[in-house]
Amino acid sequence: MAMRVVVTGGAGFLGSHLCEALLLDFNEVCVIDDMFRGKQKNLENCKTSAAEMGIPFHIVMKDASNPESFDIALRRLGGSVDVVYHLAAINGTRWFHERPDLVVRINHGTLESALNFATTQGARFIFTSSPEAWGEQTTMPLGKNSNSIFSPSHMHQRHSYGASKYIGELLVQHAIRTHSIDARIVRPFNSYGPRLPSDSHGQVVSMLLEKCLSDEPMEIHGNGKQTRCFTWVEDVVKGIKLVGELDVGIDGTELTGRAFNLGSIVETSILELVDMCIEVSATTIQPIKTAAHPGDSSRRLPDISESQQALGWDAEVPLNEGIERTWAWMKNK
Repeated sequence: MAMRVVVTGGAGFLGSHLCEALLLDFNEVCVIDDMFRGKQKNLENCKTSAAEMGIPFHIVMKDASNPESFDIALRRLGGSVDVVYHLAAINGTRWFHERPDLVVRINHGTLESALNFATTQGARFIFTSSPEAWGEQTTMPLGKNSNSIFSPSHMHQRHSYGASKYIGELLVQHAIRTHSIDARIVRPFNSYGPRLPSDSHGQVVSMLLEKCLSDEPMEIHGNGKQTRCFTWVEDVVKGIKLVGELDVGIDGTELTGRAFNLGSIVETSILELVDMCIEVSATTIQPIKTAAHPGDSSRRLPDISESQQALGWDAEVPLNEGIERTWAWMKNK
């Protein structure tokens, strides 16, 4: 059954892919995005698909921290909304260190407005958290009983993002207890693919490939042995959609209040990732090593048992295939 949906941060990397998937199921979608990191270009496929399918598609180019943005979205959707997918946030490691004030303010402000709106409208609420919410936890895999560990704030400000996501999860749980809202949490693990930001404030896969494209040396922060579980964007979107659409889990369990890790369980070191980028791009320029990012965790492996059992979800696209697809897109963008 088609739904009326609000997607905050819908013009961003993950948000735009989610909007495309939602439209394919004939949902009416309204994006709220002030284009600070999002791009109107990211929504071209959505506009085309919506026009071809005869489905209304709306864009509110305003700050999701402002409650007025949601009032406009509600009017565009004809006065009712079924699901709010909250993706709006400031991401990117350099932002965490350079503007922790902005990261915390935007991540908190957008969540507060989106959560209040969903509560008022009786809409299902999907909060996009992050494995950064566990900070520097070293015991793997990361699951529902893993503790969050953050360094003292005077050492570095990397955890401006992770702490904001941790606080966000607390606020979601509070809203469930006090307002009986149907809210769920998703934690994408290092999603990558077309449209992933590749500038100096972007994410590692696209930043490395951008260096290859520009015939510049790829930068390895630290020793390069730190591992991540890189997850193809369409796999992640499939999981986010399931969390928003299912009334109960496929195993019959309740979904409200639960957090679902959406990540590959294949650990890949940054050195291995660099080698993949060299292979796919055929670059002959040697990578260089630079200083490690303060607070950077050495591993980040998800426990996806909850997602497997309740959603029937698994990451499917292997990293080498995803890198090839991303490289092909970057060459033609």
